[in-house]
Amino acid sequence: MDSEQRKSEVEQILLALPDLEWTLQAARVKRLSRDFHWFSPVLKQQLENKQADAVVRPRNEEELCLLVKACVQHNLPLILRGGATGNYGQLVPLQGGILVDMTAFNQVVELGEGTVRAQAGIRLAEIETVTRPAGWELRCMPSTYRLATLGGLYGGGFGGIGSINYGPLGAPGNVLSVKVMTMEAEPRILTVPAPQALLLHHAYGSNGIVLEVELALAPVHQWIERLDVFDDFTDALDYVNAFARSPGLVKRQLALFAAPIPSYFSHLNGNYQATQHAVISVIAGQSEGLCAGLLAKHYGQGAVRQTADEARETHSSLMEYCWNHTTLHALKVDNTLTYLQTAFNYSTYHQQIIEMADLFGDEVISHIEFLRDNDGNVTASGLQLIRYSTEERLNEIMQIFRDHDVKINNPHVFTIEEGKQGEIKAEVVSVKNSLDPAGLLNPGKLQGWEVRDTLALQSDPLLLKK
Repeated sequence: MDSEQRKSEVEQILLALPDLEWTLQAARVKRLSRDFHWFSPVLKQQLENKQADAVVRPRNEEELCLLVKACVQHNLPLILRGGATGNYGQLVPLQGGILVDMTAFNQVVELGEGTVRAQAGIRLAEIETVTRPAGWELRCMPSTYRLATLGGLYGGGFGGIGSINYGPLGAPGNVLSVKVMTMEAEPRILTVPAPQALLLHHAYGSNGIVLEVELALAPVHQWIERLDVFDDFTDALDYVNAFARSPGLVKRQLALFAAPIPSYFSHLNGNYQATQHAVISVIAGQSEGLCAGLLAKHYGQGAVRQTADEARETHSSLMEYCWNHTTLHALKVDNTLTYLQTAFNYSTYHQQIIEMADLFGDEVISHIEFLRDNDGNVTASGLQLIRYSTEERLNEIMQIFRDHDVKINNPHVFTIEEGKQGEIKAEVVSVKNSLDPAGLLNPGKLQGWEVRDTLALQSDPLLLKK
């Protein structure tokens, strides 16, 4: 369908559904069709002219259901938008269509004993506003928690704050169920329990419309946020590694930043020298007393310290210098930088981190996040900063990492399989075939859809038959 025909179909939907909250101004539609894909100079060029034909903000499931019916009738693509904090063009429409702003779906539906069920459009920080007074907090959230939505995290996220304890979001036990709407002429609403629910995780909203997510929670702690500095990179690595591998030390976040990354944290400059390396940690109050000895052992110095309560009051949490926020802070200072996403081997990550830092020098600057993997092993993932020169050199760097047995989750591609999934998964395509048979949800992002005839698709991938 060409752009003129799409516009005609959109106009017919507007006439049929005039009471929905539409955005049609071209400049605003283009802005809403963007996320943080511009972190990648490759994606910035590829996605520059991609945008929706219209944006709509349904206020409830009934309005969303009417919209889905209309899009199916008119064969129009439908793309979901949360807080737009993703980095790979997850929400950027490749084939036009209607962009659905899900932020009106913003309520906690049910708070249980260590569980919460909330609507997809709620900001993650708002979930904790409800859960913390009851003694619970999120197990996993990105550094963009103040803007990111629950559905956005589920559709495009991986790990984050808390992953040092509970692993990434997709680790067993973190997600309990999801509620989804199908993309059909007569939409169905289904509740999908884990583990089948994870077939919709990190699929960019391409194989089902997530309405609600049910999560397991963690007990609240009185957290202390610290930034400690080191003159030697290996000392900083040894310190954070010792902290990560000490099961009795209660922590929520551990990240390592090689110089000059801490100098890009402009609001913190003055607390340390530009040549120093840094570790940001979020530690339970009862464990902080053990930091002094560990810090002295590894020749570190305290630079910044605050309580999490103070950070919330001033909107200045050190957590917002970690994960993908690091890249954002760096780009504000030097817009020629870009980044990688790497996964080190859990048994050799210490050696690999040093080896790759020595190999690339200042061209690839270490930013390492510590977490547990799906099997509970303490490991490390990199979001290294790259001094970008050409796309060819960028691909060369990624291949060198692969050659050294470091996995690349390529952040410079917009398809699901080329990025984190790494391969076409028949079960993920089966879910799309079952819930979105016309292939209208976020088309062009799931490579497996284009070759589905060659795959052994399951007729009931979510095991929901009675």
